[in-house]
Amino acid sequence: MTSLMGTYYHNIDVKGRLNFPTKLREILGVSFYVTKSIDSPCLTVYSQEEWDKLSAKVAAIPASKSGKIQRWLFSGACEVTPDKQGRILLPQELRAFAGLEKDIVVIGANDKAEIWDKSRWDEMNSSMDMDDLLSAMSELGF
Repeated sequence: MTSLMGTYYHNIDVKGRLNFPTKLREILGVSFYVTKSIDSPCLTVYSQEEWDKLSAKVAAIPASKSGKIQRWLFSGACEVTPDKQGRILLPQELRAFAGLEKDIVVIGANDKAEIWDKSRWDEMNSSMDMDDLLSAMSELGF
């Protein structure tokens, strides 16, 4: 799969519809999956291929250890198919989790995309510790 990348600024309408970026839709496919992020107050978007990989990984974990993961990832997840205008409908539960109200940022993050409330995205970026980032990159061999 081609890497998902870029930063896109959009608005969400009162019905919960978001015009999803064309470049990302072209990579993600006809329909894709949206769920709560594990590590951030945003939504994570997966292609069918990546969703299947994630589902298989979770299924391989013993049930005694995977219950919380399964409930977190799958209980609020939904499959979305963009309409003719490229809009997707985000369920209220997911919008509330990520604090999505009007100004939205959609980012490509390699094998997935993320949907952020713009103020949360700005806050996260302004609080990023560059020394920690450089240290993590060094550990990975960059």
